[in-house]
Amino acid sequence: MEKHDGGDTGEVRFDDPWYDALASGWGELDGTGAPAPAVPAARAQHEPRAGGAADVYLEVQRSAAFQEVRSRYRRFVIPAVAVFFPWYVGYVVTATTAPGFMARPVAGAVNVALLAGLGQFLTTFLLAWAYARHARLRRDRAALDLRWDTQELTRHVRGGER
Repeated sequence: MEKHDGGDTGEVRFDDPWYDALASGWGELDGTGAPAPAVPAARAQHEPRAGGAADVYLEVQRSAAFQEVRSRYRRFVIPAVAVFFPWYVGYVVTATTAPGFMARPVAGAVNVALLAGLGQFLTTFLLAWAYARHARLRRDRAALDLRWDTQELTRHVRGGER
């Protein structure tokens, strides 16, 4: 959020590259019964040409670099969910349907349910660590490069250089 250039009118401008006309009340009435403008008048003076920034984001979304970042994300998340979710559901189902098995002592007061519950905590932390490591090593640099390129393209569009 930054104050716009010009006299000190006290007006605050929000620069949101993901601004969406639908989220701004597109299709609503302005109080007189007429359709409200998709972009409020106060914001319209700060908007780039119609479709400019939106075209940049669509172009980036279709780019090979963006698709590669999404592919790397999916290659980690889908197998991780495929392993962790059954383990989680298996614990819950076993705890509710086989209380005798879960109550079986392993060592002293430690039973199967306690070990499985602690195993849930351990695997949750391991999964979070593995996700953060994967993101840092496989996606963060490419995502930051994409973000930088997107901001540069958006800046050029707003400046009329595209």
